[in-house]
Amino acid sequence: MKKLRALTVLLIIIIVPLGFATKFYDGVYANFVNNSLGGFFYEIFWCLVIFLVFPKINTYVIAFLVFLVTSLLEFSQLLSYPFLETIRSSFIGRSLIGNSFSWSDFIHYFNGAFIGFLILQLIKKLAGKSSPKKS
Repeated sequence: MKKLRALTVLLIIIIVPLGFATKFYDGVYANFVNNSLGGFFYEIFWCLVIFLVFPKINTYVIAFLVFLVTSLLEFSQLLSYPFLETIRSSFIGRSLIGNSFSWSDFIHYFNGAFIGFLILQLIKKLAGKSSPKKS
């Protein structure tokens, strides 16, 4: 269990700067990197966080729930309630709940959740290989 948590934390430490870096990138394909690739890393991040907190939940369920919730958040971008606008007024708020709806984001959410699922499977496999077998 310690190795599983350690691997998960390590990957979160790697994925967070990658995700934030997409928001500041200004090179070739900056629009894609800023808006789409960030969503991909966002999905992976949440898969890892939920897995860290609830390691016994089935990885299929984690990936599905992350995709579902982030899809609902995408639809919430069509709304402009004052409390949502207050959240979106900060960088962290925009990073967490977004500020503009795009149908194409669902593709990146799906791909991110799928890769997140594969990463969780790999973590479980790697963590399981190191545990001593009971006879």
